[in-house]
Amino acid sequence: MLIFSVLAAAIAPGLALLAYFYWKDRYDTEPLSMVSKMFVTGALIVLPIMIVQRGLMMWLGESPFAFSFVISAGVEEFFKWFVLYHIVFNHTEFDEPYDGIVYATAVSLGFATIENVMYAFAEPSTFGSLLVRALLPVSGHALFGVVMGYFMGKAKFSKGKQARLFQSMAFVLPIAWHGIYDFLMQSLPRTWMWIIVPFMLLLWFRGIRYVQSANAVSPFRLMHREEGG
Repeated sequence: MLIFSVLAAAIAPGLALLAYFYWKDRYDTEPLSMVSKMFVTGALIVLPIMIVQRGLMMWLGESPFAFSFVISAGVEEFFKWFVLYHIVFNHTEFDEPYDGIVYATAVSLGFATIENVMYAFAEPSTFGSLLVRALLPVSGHALFGVVMGYFMGKAKFSKGKQARLFQSMAFVLPIAWHGIYDFLMQSLPRTWMWIIVPFMLLLWFRGIRYVQSANAVSPFRLMHREEGG
């Protein structure tokens, strides 16, 4: 019974955050089958990510900077970006800017959920430790996904150099935010809480702004108003 309780506690934060960002899609909700597919895909990339990270650790060592920005953030965000670009970007269901956020958070939270389950069973877990992980790494992955998805959405509905710029930002900015988060956790073992909490609040503030901005330019908003009126 304890195993099921720990498993439920490890899975619940990722599903709750995915539901939150899914329901923030105000004008044209994505099919659950597609969102679920991306969540499962995010879970499946855990193994190749671990293999690549292990190889890079043997090659680069484990200095805080290399681990934070290359081995952790660089590898994880690259795989998420790769999946989004090759599976979702040209899909017919990707028909408004906010869809980028939905699909990116689905991939990110699929990855974060499996990571959380592995942590829960690899380390002695308490309610407090699982709560901290829900508030920090799991929600962190969701917010890195929001950044990636926001710029992926802008790239989808732009052309030429501007589209390429936004696609690059969808790749680089999540690595930067993720890398800073990991570097702070690695470098501030005793005082990390005083830095990470404001950092996470900043990420949430920016994430909500991105959500609002993406919804505000939905091509379906006028249709929604006409139906409502």
